[in-house]
Amino acid sequence: MIRDAGAHRRALREERISADLVIVGGGLAGTCAAITAARAGIRVVLVQDRPVLGGNASSEVRLWILGATSHMGNNNRWAREGGVIDEILVENMHRNPEGNPLVLDTIVLEKVVEEPNITLLLNTAAHDVEKSDPDTISAVRAFCSQNSTAYHLSAPLFCDASGDGVLGFLAGAAFRMGAESREEFGEGFAPDAAYGELLGHSLYFYSKDTGRPVRFTAPSFALKDIAKIPRFRDIKATDYGCRFWWFEYGGRMDTVHDTEKIKWELWRVAYGVWDYIKNSGKFPEAETMTLEWIGTIPGKRESRRFEGDVILTQQDLVEQRTHADAVSFGGWAMDLHPADGVYSELPGCTQWHSKGVYQIPYRTMYSRNIRNLFLTGRLISVSHVAFGSTRVMATCAHNGQAVGMAAALCREHGVQPREVPVGRLQQELLKAGQHIPGLQLADERDLARQASVRASSCFEFGEMAPGGEAEALDMSRAMLLPVPAGVIPAVTFILDVARRTVLEAEVRESLRPGNYTPERVIHRQRFELLAGKGQTVCVAGAARVQSPRYLSYVLLHNDDVFVHLSNLRVTGVLSLSQSMNKAVAKGTRQEPPVGSGIDSFEFWLPSRRPGGRNMAFHAEPPIRAFCARNVVSGVARPMDEPNAWVAAPEDPAPVLTLEWASPQTIGRIELVFDTDFDHPMESVLMGHPERDMPFCVKDYRILDSRGAVLAERKGNHQTRNSVKLAEPVTTTHIQVEILSTHGSPAAVFEVRCYAQ
Repeated sequence: MIRDAGAHRRALREERISADLVIVGGGLAGTCAAITAARAGIRVVLVQDRPVLGGNASSEVRLWILGATSHMGNNNRWAREGGVIDEILVENMHRNPEGNPLVLDTIVLEKVVEEPNITLLLNTAAHDVEKSDPDTISAVRAFCSQNSTAYHLSAPLFCDASGDGVLGFLAGAAFRMGAESREEFGEGFAPDAAYGELLGHSLYFYSKDTGRPVRFTAPSFALKDIAKIPRFRDIKATDYGCRFWWFEYGGRMDTVHDTEKIKWELWRVAYGVWDYIKNSGKFPEAETMTLEWIGTIPGKRESRRFEGDVILTQQDLVEQRTHADAVSFGGWAMDLHPADGVYSELPGCTQWHSKGVYQIPYRTMYSRNIRNLFLTGRLISVSHVAFGSTRVMATCAHNGQAVGMAAALCREHGVQPREVPVGRLQQELLKAGQHIPGLQLADERDLARQASVRASSCFEFGEMAPGGEAEALDMSRAMLLPVPAGVIPAVTFILDVARRTVLEAEVRESLRPGNYTPERVIHRQRFELLAGKGQTVCVAGAARVQSPRYLSYVLLHNDDVFVHLSNLRVTGVLSLSQSMNKAVAKGTRQEPPVGSGIDSFEFWLPSRRPGGRNMAFHAEPPIRAFCARNVVSGVARPMDEPNAWVAAPEDPAPVLTLEWASPQTIGRIELVFDTDFDHPMESVLMGHPERDMPFCVKDYRILDSRGAVLAERKGNHQTRNSVKLAEPVTTTHIQVEILSTHGSPAAVFEVRCYAQ
């Protein structure tokens, strides 16, 4: 028993924790930074003011995780972010294709608690800082309401991943809030006062059908006049969750200090909309539906943005400028929303895409005036326009990984964030699965780089055999194919023709390496066709390309023509259509306003499985882009080439062999498989028909030169496999035997071997 007779005053229980890095904010950016830093060997304290991790992705808000893939709605192919966020998304697909936000909570939490170097403080809010000098933070003070404990958290390095930037604000870091004028950076897309300077908050609800009548009585504070919402006619009884992303408010308020006021208005909207659905009489299908969940905190889009040594702007995104210190990338549209949100007469968003992904430099990820403060998440150093793209969660998470690795290098070299050796940072990130467009891994410790590499077979793209079905050319369609330098292959398609017609075909390329927007025609043909089935057209010519790249073999729209399809799917090969995804675009061609500084171009999109089958074709000469040597190319996803070894579909036992001229001692082997980087893997609500990606290796084993089994894995679904041997082995070669995949021909992006 505890008895206390009373006191003049008491102090909270205080716990003092020291670490190498303190991260404030446990959204995806802070979480991925913490995991990356911990895996790199430094001690991390992760401070989160909510009971769960994940921020806007968590069950408290329930927004799907998205980034450069943009719902597969733009021309960014194979653009899903890599590293830790890829692990999370792939694991969520495997366990949770239904998109249950509670399951996602457990996956994110599991990733953190599995790291012994992380001290996790949930329900703990940072509220004060201590500084050793005007430019240096020495400690953070925080309070946990659940255990009534005050924390004193000291470290040489700090990271603000809090969204609103509470740590940077308290420390005196330079920041901005609101939109820059068009004149400041010359950004043609910068909004005017009528549109507004800030993006607001959103708050969602979930509903379900109970199978029996359910009554609903709205609370007194619910919005009564639904016509105050100009888009009220867009409301559907079957929509819920972040499909109501446009339930937005607060862009003309202080999105930090007015958050509680904004939340109450969003509650008014959400309960008012549900009252309208249930009681207006316009939705008879809602009679048996009930309100299952409504958010208690809003999802925030924008508040403070902090200044680094460089500010990323619209031009960096549109022109896809290169940066010597690139450590991450983005590719979501420049996506701005009217400040009046749900009450605006304007469309809920204005989205303009770049032709491809863009680099994000490291200099945006630390404070320009607080020397030991990293920045990550939505508060990195960008203009308001660029922020419209960089703010999405998968991009924020990818940036978080860069910061986590940079912090580890700071401790290793005894330097501050500004002084990190950037070349080393880039290479360490690439080794950890980070994708940085335009960069390749060149690890001197990797023994695989000195090995000769061969395989039992390599896929030669001579034919995609027809599968018995045909698809109408009701829109222009194309095959996106990797071709070597030299004369382009001739590609023959199989057609059914309803009536006499003329079919036009083209071969197109992108103007920029690493892009997939088919914007320049390098070959054009016309075919006069008679009615009949099983006809062939050969798209060929004398066109040449100077280096390996992807080309689009295009059959232009013709309603009288049907193209035969194949059942074969192969890593790094896609069929496309000149189409649109209304979630992120307003038409099949982007046509921005004159003077906006944004490009016009066509959207060429793949379809999601089980659709999106490849067109049947024959290539002459066969495309030989899937050789064994690709596994040591230093690039672990399709870019200008597939960068994968793919076994021939008929190979019954695919084997990849790495052989050295003299014995090597190997203690660890890193493997990278294909989990389809073109798939966005939206984390909640949407639902997916697959758990595991068809190209991914499922079962494999690794043998040494004596035939001894060094390791065996069954049931793999992840991109990256790190195989640490029980004891190092000395051998002249290793063999990776592919025992099974999840459906498509075996593919491996990368093999690396280390002494330890």
